Amino acid sequence: MERAEAYGFSAAWSGALLLSCLLFAAISHRQRGPYMDEAFHVPQAQAYCQGRLLQWDPMITTLPGLYLLSVGVVKPVAWLLGWTGHVVCSVGMLRFINLLLAAGNFCLLYLLLLKIHGKNKAVSGFQRILSTLTLAMFPTLYFFTFLYYTDPGSVFFTLFAYLMCLYGNHKTSALLGFCGFMFRQTNIVWTVFCAGNVVAEELNKAWETELQKKKDEKISPRRGSSPNLIRILQFLIEYLISPKKLVALTALTWPYIMLVIMFFVFVFINGGIVVGDRSSHEACLHFPQLFYFLSFTVFFSFPHLLTRTRIRKFFLSLQKHPVQYSLIAVISLFLIWKFTYVHKYLLADNRHYTFYVWRKIFQRHELVKYVLVPVYMFAGWSVVDTLQSKSIFWILMYFVCLLAVTVPQKLLEFRYFILPFLVYRLNIPFPSLYRQLLELAFYIVVNAITFYIFLNKTFQWPNSDEIQRFMW
Repeated sequence: MERAEAYGFSAAWSGALLLSCLLFAAISHRQRGPYMDEAFHVPQAQAYCQGRLLQWDPMITTLPGLYLLSVGVVKPVAWLLGWTGHVVCSVGMLRFINLLLAAGNFCLLYLLLLKIHGKNKAVSGFQRILSTLTLAMFPTLYFFTFLYYTDPGSVFFTLFAYLMCLYGNHKTSALLGFCGFMFRQTNIVWTVFCAGNVVAEELNKAWETELQKKKDEKISPRRGSSPNLIRILQFLIEYLISPKKLVALTALTWPYIMLVIMFFVFVFINGGIVVGDRSSHEACLHFPQLFYFLSFTVFFSFPHLLTRTRIRKFFLSLQKHPVQYSLIAVISLFLIWKFTYVHKYLLADNRHYTFYVWRKIFQRHELVKYVLVPVYMFAGWSVVDTLQSKSIFWILMYFVCLLAVTVPQKLLEFRYFILPFLVYRLNIPFPSLYRQLLELAFYIVVNAITFYIFLNKTFQWPNSDEIQRFMW
């Protein structure tokens, strides 16, 4: 890192932290008590603070990583500063843990951008810092920095594991993946993603060697056109059924394999992936979740994806491959018809934005969910098109993990999209400076509106005296 870039990063990090501290003070002043899921998380953390480690709220669905980390940070600090009484593990103190994790996420995002795009000399240090600031303020993640939720910690350990994976420290990566798993069980998918990075790199090397042997066949390992995809899949099958190559891959990825084995042991002993409240968190094949994620990605990446050039390129692709797109449309319509689920929480809880998205868009007419298929197709094509700088094996691996982390979820919840979005956004090429600034401005506006609504547009339910607030 050059000195000017180091100073720029320090200034951006300090400014973002100062802004977050001011917002933290405002939110903690207006919402002093636990809100929403904090009503479960805060008492559980306080029980751990008091040494009652065997006490467990059956409504909590995640493992105790958040509470163990909180106690591990708060208790030593309280002892050093001589704090006693209600201050220790208070709501404000517990929320502050997430503010620290958000500061860590800022650093991890920068280091990941530096590692992934460091060889691109066209990208300046200012652009890296700008993208870091933008992703750190990603609205869905940034909002939960100020509440005692698992999201900042889940993102922190997963991004840290990804960074260590890219640097080849696979044992450390697997250990950090375990920490991420302790925050949210579905993070095991991102452990598989880290292992998949290693496998994709080896496959790409083997594929390039294969191409050198067949110079007369001009098949690019970085372009996933339909004819080439068939040959690549054939190569993939031949590679993976080779015992010698499987042993070599196992030797490279064994820390991740051990963690995945531990996960399956946990699922077997626990009787499922969810720790508590299983009736409200049942796994299912909810394929439209993939479409929702793609639409979510286009919405928050519109400066990158909604350009004249890209839209024109999509229509040219439609004209060139009408049969393939027609088949994709038919499959999409079938998946929406047979596999659309509506969770009871989505229909009942009017505090979440998803409630209004569903009511204002999807519930307007029975046909709306089918009419949106062209939007989903453009979104899917755009996501794949922006990842063309990655190898075809990386793209396949990412989409396998994306399906694994979204499709089993019955509830439409924007928080579930945070990690797959960040992984996608970290790996696409840098746009022009103008589009980067537009993206940052858009995130700032969305955050400003979100926090204003949360703090000022309160309401009450008819059968409750509690103040309700709108949130992601």
